[in-house]
Amino acid sequence: MQALVYHRYGHPDVLSLEDVDRPTINDDEVLVRVCAASVNSWDWERLQGTPWPNRIGGVLSPKYPILGADVAGTVEAVGRHVRRFQPGDEVFGDLCRSGWGGFAEYTAAHEAALAPKPARLSFEQAAAVPQAGCMALQGVRDDGQIQSGQRVLINGAGGGVGTFAVQLAKTFGAEVTAVDSTTKLDMMRSIGADTVIDYTQEDFAKNGRRYDLIVDSTARRSVFSIRRSLTPRGIYVVIGGNGSSILQTLLLGRLIRAAAGQTMGLMLANPNHDIGYLSELLDSGKIAPVIDRIYPFREAPDAFRRIGEGRALGKLVITMTEAG
Repeated sequence: MQALVYHRYGHPDVLSLEDVDRPTINDDEVLVRVCAASVNSWDWERLQGTPWPNRIGGVLSPKYPILGADVAGTVEAVGRHVRRFQPGDEVFGDLCRSGWGGFAEYTAAHEAALAPKPARLSFEQAAAVPQAGCMALQGVRDDGQIQSGQRVLINGAGGGVGTFAVQLAKTFGAEVTAVDSTTKLDMMRSIGADTVIDYTQEDFAKNGRRYDLIVDSTARRSVFSIRRSLTPRGIYVVIGGNGSSILQTLLLGRLIRAAAGQTMGLMLANPNHDIGYLSELLDSGKIAPVIDRIYPFREAPDAFRRIGEGRALGKLVITMTEAG
């Protein structure tokens, strides 16, 4: 089979399509013929090997030479202990705990990493959902404890996680402010944002407005500037961002809660968390993946370049239909 492989950390130029052996499956695993896979910021970080936790298990060279966590496809074969799936089933899921390997014609995964594909979605649409959708749901509903009528701000709202977070917050009845770059403002309005802020023109942390919940997928500011934008009992959830902001949130979040009553913390992602609930929302049309571009497999490195430049509006998807 063909797979997108890298043997050393670096930029997209180190990625190449190679012929590799089709994976074998254990008794509790499923072999999936991949129809589509999407690129996440985590794939970009693992490609570069930064920050350093992305090199755990492979300090000098990648532990998993085939990237790709989000996949959608059909079940080719199942291990003898698998009960949830059978050959021919359409599935999707996040493979980050199953050894990655999504950017390939076939991949093996534990059955717990997969769920039935929403019938309403194409394979390309379904591949855009698992990691970003589940992280957004966890950040908005679980860690964020969103309530109807609240004022919610999503920072990084034009990216993969952010586009789902905006839609989910609207589904829960919130008034949503979406923050991202100039080129993403129209798209953010189209998915339901009540107010949009161009961060190149305005700093939401300095405009005097306060929010009950801030979900931040691109944390760059100090927690002290963020807390001024929270209501007295407001919640700040960090999903991603630079290392210093994340570390500051971890170190000072509890102190701020004790002193001021505001909750500030880092979300610890739980892969495939409540993906069945997401499927219901997707099948009902209440939310939908936002896909910027779909790339043929042979052009997969270009998808990495675009996500590395931060230009993607929503998700970037790679289709395997032309593989081989």
